[in-house]
Parts: sequence; C-alpha cells; structure tokens
Amino acid sequence: MRNNKSQLVTVKWLHQNLENDKLIVLDATIRKISDSGVLSSEEWIPNTRYFDLKGTFSDTKAEFPTTLPSQEQFQQEARALGVHQDSIIIVYDTKGIYSSARVWWLFKTFGFENVAVLDGGLPEWKRFNYKTVTSLDGPNWKQGNFLAYYQPEHMCFFKHISEMSEDSTCLILDARSEERFKGVASEPRAGLRSGTIPNSENLPYTNLLDGNCLKSKEELKTIFNTFKIEDKSLTFSCGSGITACILALAADILEYEKLAVYDGSWTEYGTLTT
Repeated sequence: MRNNKSQLVTVKWLHQNLENDKLIVLDATIRKISDSGVLSSEEWIPNTRYFDLKGTFSDTKAEFPTTLPSQEQFQQEARALGVHQDSIIIVYDTKGIYSSARVWWLFKTFGFENVAVLDGGLPEWKRFNYKTVTSLDGPNWKQGNFLAYYQPEHMCFFKHISEMSEDSTCLILDARSEERFKGVASEPRAGLRSGTIPNSENLPYTNLLDGNCLKSKEELKTIFNTFKIEDKSLTFSCGSGITACILALAADILEYEKLAVYDGSWTEYGTLTT
C-alpha cells in the first residue's frame, strides 16, 4: 500500500485502492458560516466519511476558530469515524488542497503517521472523471480503536510566539496573501486588525500550488531556498491555522525538521496584541 513517509497520494492511487478494507477517506471541507450545519459539499468520492474540522474536531468553547481539540476529544471523535490503529487515512477537500492539510497535520500532532493528503482533492478526482456520489452513507462502520498521543512540538501557541519571533534560531512563515501580510488588504474576519507577527516572513500558500495540486518537490525546494532556513526551526502561521498547514505539508515533503503550526495564527495574535 503506502508507507508512513508518503504525505501525498494521487487520485489514480486512491482510485486503485478505494476498496481496501483498511482505507478511510475523509472529506475535510470546511463548512461555510451560512451553511448552518449543512455539509458544504454536494458530491463526494465514494466511501467518504465527513471530518467536521470546525465542529467535533475543534475546541468549540475556545475564543478563536478551529482551535486544537484535546487529546481525549480527538481520540473519541476519530474512533467514532471508525479510525483504527492500522487504518490508512486519505484526506481531501473540495478546493484542491486547502483544509485537508490541517487534518493531515492534526493526525500527525496526535501521533498518527499513516495519513496522506489527496493531491488536488475532489477537483482532481473529477478531472479524471472518476465516480462521485451525491450523498454520504450513514455511520455503518465499527467503532475504531485509534489511540491519540499528543505531540506538543507540532503546535505553537500565543505564549510562545512572541519569544520565538525574537529568536534568531526560529523562522516564522506566514501563509496569508502578500496583500494581507503587508496590511494592504483587510482581514476577512470582521473586526480583526491588519498586521504581522514581528520578524515573520511571507510565503503565501498559493505559491506552493500548481492549479489544484502541490508543486513538484523540486519547485517547492526552490521556493523554500529563498529563505535562509539552514538549521532554523520553522513555525507556520496564517489567518486561523488552516493554510499554515499547507506550508507544513510542503516542508515535511522537503524533509525539514523542527516544524510547528501556530494554532491561533493571526486571528489570535492580532486580537491579543495592539
């Protein structure tokens, strides 16, 4: 099948392996605010299970959106999706590669390595004219035996970020657009000020994409080489911790070490600082 070092799989691979009993396909598409609990997708890859990133897999009592859930919550909800210790998880979304990278990072953060992002997501699947379904089956799977083991080094929080921004051995890369990073464009979240984390640098996540898919390893390397990374730790930020994970995905493919995502990202930092 696939090994633990594969961060991406192609739609061709998924199509060939879709009937494998150990395979779990997760739709990580983020629901729009206006959806009011209705799934934002209208069609799915067969055998898909919905991963509720902003609901059951977030700390919904937290002040900021898409906050990391507890180890206990993540384990419970992953088991409810039928995830086992020997499962092979493939995550996709309807935008290509967007929120799927966050789910990939969450599983890694909770100690599960046999997870990959579907390169190009649903748009790429449809481009190959592979079969889709117009409704999700009910939860007819068995409760999983997944065990979560929180890896704290994978996540960074507000109490750390200011210190890191002053540390020459740390590099903070912001995945927002150049316009938002420079404060030329307003933040989409109402009431959130524009700005940047001090000493952070800008790497828009869209720079890493070729259409719906991630650019080649060689192209990604060229992009990351424009930053003086050397032996620095890398912390990724964005608006609310979603697209930062696309940068983490690319960095992991390039075998950089000491990677972390700032969970609250600019929504938290911009709110708690002036």
